[in-house]
Amino acid sequence: MSGSVALLGVRHHGPGSARAVGAALEQLRPAVVLIEGPPEADALVHHAADEDMRPPVALLAHVAGDPARAAFWPFAEFSPEWVAIRWALAHEVPVRFIDLPAAHALALTPEGQDEPGAGHDPLAVLAGAAGHDDPETWWEDVVEHRRGGDALAPFEAIGEAMGELRSGLGARAGESSRDAVREAYMRLQVRAARKEFGDAVAVVCGAWHVPALAAVRTVTADRQLLKGLPKVKAELSWVPWTHRRLARHSGYGAGVPSPGWYGHLFRAPDRPIERWMTAVARMLREEGLPVSSAHVIEAVRLADTLAAMRGRPLAGLGETTDAIRAVMCDGSDVPLALVRDRLVIGDVLGEVPAAAPASPLQRDLARLQRSLRLKPEAAVKEVDFDLRKDMDADRSRMLHRLRLLDVPWGEPARSRAGLGTFREAWRLCWEPELSVRLAEAGVWGTTVEAAAGARAESLAREAGALADVTALAERCLLAGLADALPVVMRALADLAALDSDVGHLARALPALVRSVRYGDVRRTDTAALAEVAAGLAERVFVGLPAACAGLDADAAAEMRARVDAVHRAVALLADVNADAGGDGMGERWAGVLKALAERDGLPGGIRGRAARLLLDDGRLDEERAARLMGLVLSPGTPPAEAAAWIEGFVGSGSAGGMLLVHDERLLGLVDAWLTGVPADAFTDVLPLLRRTFSGFEPGVRRTLGEAGDDGDGGDDGHARDRRNGGMRMTTSTDSDTTERLRRWRLVLGREGGEGGDGTGAVLGGADAAMDRTLEAVSYTYKRQFPRRASPAGWGTSGRTFRHPSFR
Repeated sequence: MSGSVALLGVRHHGPGSARAVGAALEQLRPAVVLIEGPPEADALVHHAADEDMRPPVALLAHVAGDPARAAFWPFAEFSPEWVAIRWALAHEVPVRFIDLPAAHALALTPEGQDEPGAGHDPLAVLAGAAGHDDPETWWEDVVEHRRGGDALAPFEAIGEAMGELRSGLGARAGESSRDAVREAYMRLQVRAARKEFGDAVAVVCGAWHVPALAAVRTVTADRQLLKGLPKVKAELSWVPWTHRRLARHSGYGAGVPSPGWYGHLFRAPDRPIERWMTAVARMLREEGLPVSSAHVIEAVRLADTLAAMRGRPLAGLGETTDAIRAVMCDGSDVPLALVRDRLVIGDVLGEVPAAAPASPLQRDLARLQRSLRLKPEAAVKEVDFDLRKDMDADRSRMLHRLRLLDVPWGEPARSRAGLGTFREAWRLCWEPELSVRLAEAGVWGTTVEAAAGARAESLAREAGALADVTALAERCLLAGLADALPVVMRALADLAALDSDVGHLARALPALVRSVRYGDVRRTDTAALAEVAAGLAERVFVGLPAACAGLDADAAAEMRARVDAVHRAVALLADVNADAGGDGMGERWAGVLKALAERDGLPGGIRGRAARLLLDDGRLDEERAARLMGLVLSPGTPPAEAAAWIEGFVGSGSAGGMLLVHDERLLGLVDAWLTGVPADAFTDVLPLLRRTFSGFEPGVRRTLGEAGDDGDGGDDGHARDRRNGGMRMTTSTDSDTTERLRRWRLVLGREGGEGGDGTGAVLGGADAAMDRTLEAVSYTYKRQFPRRASPAGWGTSGRTFRHPSFR
């Protein structure tokens, strides 16, 4: 069927194939160029000649009314199809796409959408037949590094090789029904082009399809394959693409492992190795590494030598990588990983001209990006906004609105510029998938503001949890969606009126209060929110003591976190009410905390936390705090409950132990209780105590270990001295002192080796094994969850961490 039609079989993204296609078209001078791609894109192909069109770009096709059903056809500057398109447009030659229309492709089931030859990599098979175990290296040697000669010769060889391969593999080659349908459609389009333009037809397609397009098939047989195909309405547009999405590891089936390297080979056909090494040296110098021109010269020499030793015509990526590691990176893979990320793959992001078709929402976002001078980039970029400036405030609102539309161009980050409610940090990175999400968001409106508002109203109507609505209210304030806020407030009021679960109310309150407290930074009216927040707070005050009763260990730990969150929220809300002539909300919350601290039967962690919050606020004097602790640590209280109270009162984290350091009376109470706990009970409560105390700063732990009673600071009346850097009992027996130091040593944990905790105690036998187990648990957890102080599930009140060493 091919006749005099030129079938140019290519690798979809290969610089050698791209150069060969350009040379072949110059030699052939065809009357029409046919390219594998969706025919609906024929109306868009002229945009490729626009000066503002910069690859990598992609054709995005999606189902009208269902943007989630989408497909991409990416093009890089080194893609043979892109070179063919640009050549045809430059020479005023018609160019057409001949693959199965997107209207059919999007309607077909996902089955069979894998790359041609699924289960058999054609390059791997051909490389194996040639005696190579690396298909990428083989392809570089025979195609990418090829220079000169007949421009059509490589395509004839590739077509013959693919024919033999498909014939040899037969049905195992993955000739799916989908491939058969696509190739039937392409044959029909080639026939139509020959009928219109004669035999001066050039076809650029994947090398896998060349034998099928060259095969002699009847028109009737091809049309029969296409009969009855499902069809949908498809919409196409150009969208920016990135090198990272071209990389094979990103999941794109026809991707390449090193788009940055391939782009370099395409742009630098002469002396590519020298130019590559120079680019690597420049990048490493920008990162502060001492790389000189001598390093470049030696790296080039080493790469060429490695290529000669390995029998390669030109040094490839493997040789250059080995040379860079040895010469420029001193054998380290750390800077080499930077080379791979920045250069071998790269952060190149394409651009699409404003004249190209786009949805109204996409056009509005592009307008905002230009007016706010916030350009999308493929590389991760961290920015800080000062919300007191109009430009930064508008940028923040835009990013928050996009997040409401599930288009996370930016992610909030911790600001390094300083603290303050007027500062906001973002981590920006534009991924091609965001174009699909933006298309999906088009159903909500034609502008970013209108679409985000409509989306917020929909979420408010669908919300079933009070905390979700309060969080949504906060997001609306951050996004500046004043029109959507009344709908959110009605949903909030309705759910708040129906929800009687104090835990839900306590969870919902903090986000609402933050919105009220910091709304003035964004110049938004929060009067309605303040009224609802005050009502929620009152309901929490009334129901919290009863809600804390009868909780198990996990529920008590969660409720304790809720108490902390409510305490912070009430402090903020009390400030707002005070500015407006408030009515003593802080006093009422202090009464709730007092009830929690003094009510018997509540979980120890909650009671201890309430007492600590009152003490920190100056609403509980030290005498009363000591009495509460003394009652809890009396012999009548179960050790597990007492340990939970200590954890709640002392608190975990870096500053948790400072209260004990500065108040020897409280430390003496803890010391007396710890010494008097029976041995079996001590084993049970040790994990909880270790979790609490091991989270303190090393200096705090060491000070606690070294602390000594001056004779009037504890109920036991014992005196301690600090000789030999340890805790010593001067009026107790040696056995009592040893046991006491042993317990403090196990509770505090190690810091800088044995004795670094300040007690001077040395553990052995079962104690040493128990200590190692606790250390391993804490270390493993902190590595997995570095932002959390300690495991939430081990050693909690009422639960024993069981290990053979503990028995």
